[in-house]
Amino acid sequence: MTRMLIIGAGPAGIRAAETLVAVGLRPQIVDEGERAGGQIYRRPPPGFTRPPRALYGSEADKAAALHRTFDGLVRDGQVDHHPRATVFALSDGVAHIVQEGTVRRIAYDRLILATGASDRLAPVPGWQAPGVYSLGAMQIALKAQGVALGRELVLAGSGPLLTLVAHQLRKAGANVAAVLDTAPLSSQAAGGAQMALARPRVTLRGLAVRAGLGRLYHPGATLERIEADADGPTALHWRDAAGRARVSSCDAVALGWHLRAETHLADLAGARFEWSPIWHQWLPVTDAMGRAGDGLYLAGDGLRLLGADGAEIAGRLAATACLRDMSLPAPNPGKDLRQLARMAWFAKGVARAFPWPADMVRNLPGETMLCRCEGVTVADARSALALAGPEANRLKALARVGMGRCQGRYCQLAGAEIVADETRRAPCETGRLRAQPPVRPVPVSAFLQADPDI
Repeated sequence: MTRMLIIGAGPAGIRAAETLVAVGLRPQIVDEGERAGGQIYRRPPPGFTRPPRALYGSEADKAAALHRTFDGLVRDGQVDHHPRATVFALSDGVAHIVQEGTVRRIAYDRLILATGASDRLAPVPGWQAPGVYSLGAMQIALKAQGVALGRELVLAGSGPLLTLVAHQLRKAGANVAAVLDTAPLSSQAAGGAQMALARPRVTLRGLAVRAGLGRLYHPGATLERIEADADGPTALHWRDAAGRARVSSCDAVALGWHLRAETHLADLAGARFEWSPIWHQWLPVTDAMGRAGDGLYLAGDGLRLLGADGAEIAGRLAATACLRDMSLPAPNPGKDLRQLARMAWFAKGVARAFPWPADMVRNLPGETMLCRCEGVTVADARSALALAGPEANRLKALARVGMGRCQGRYCQLAGAEIVADETRRAPCETGRLRAQPPVRPVPVSAFLQADPDI
């Protein structure tokens, strides 16, 4: 029997598994979470008392449906689920994972990657201080443990996640002092019109969340620096849309500029990449249904940044493509393809409304920390370019930008802006950091306790 492996148990991975199981296949599913659901529908530990409506808001019914679907597949023995497991390498049809401190291997014939996305971050002077988090980290702490990572919070960045996390924190009783959006109202209006045409209900729901923030929300903000002492942030200095200097007191800061596709495993699996001028990042290349190569399929935010609804559709399409390639009965993809096209149009509106702050990054002071893992400043990176030249991997080798434990997830896009600015090139001309195993940190002890193949 063909060995099927799905990496990721968020909306895309769950729908892919459901589609494969419907024709009698039994896929293996590897996921870093303890319980399936992904980031957007992350589940709290057993015994957690907050109801789904409080955790997921208007998406509670969708979250519950996905959770029931996956739990049923596991309960009925239709899938093999490997929770709390991280895939750190792919080679020759084998996924290398670490689970409970032990390295294991899973062989596969066909692979569906549903790896999702993480926060897209831009450096801000002082962001290396303890108590500065990503928006996703704030959301994880709230959903998984019901806690706010601070007593007085400032959220900054741009994109729907910014206002959503602020809304969720306030609804849970947290004290949000300010929500600073670097996107000006002009770009938000232009992109918002496209969003409204594509998905009017979703757009109106987002506007309602925004309106609920009232005077806490500041569009067109310019972030200047995070002031901190030994205990963490004390204030965020910024300018409003009119250029007036402002200071927001805080003891924690969350940053994020929409999302960055998680593509390291796609790279190791042999996917081809292209620069996306829409999303200002390198994304895998597939056909409309997610085919990225022989036996390789991609779905969800690790391929296209379309959100949870789009991820569900993409998961079904990837599994459908897989079934067709195996000459097995497969659903008609017509409806899903049409819906996905509409969501892609909506996503382009989101990208237009909430752009990546390229100018802000290019104008960072030299002392700003660019790579937090390796302690590389903007000035360090600019100096190294005299020897590295305009190529990201050379800069990585000489200045260590992207060589730390995050593997460039935090600094690659900002580093590309610095290289582009210094060498007067477009970011797409600076190259893409090549993925290297392990794509996640693995303790040496795990290799000493390797289990037989799964």
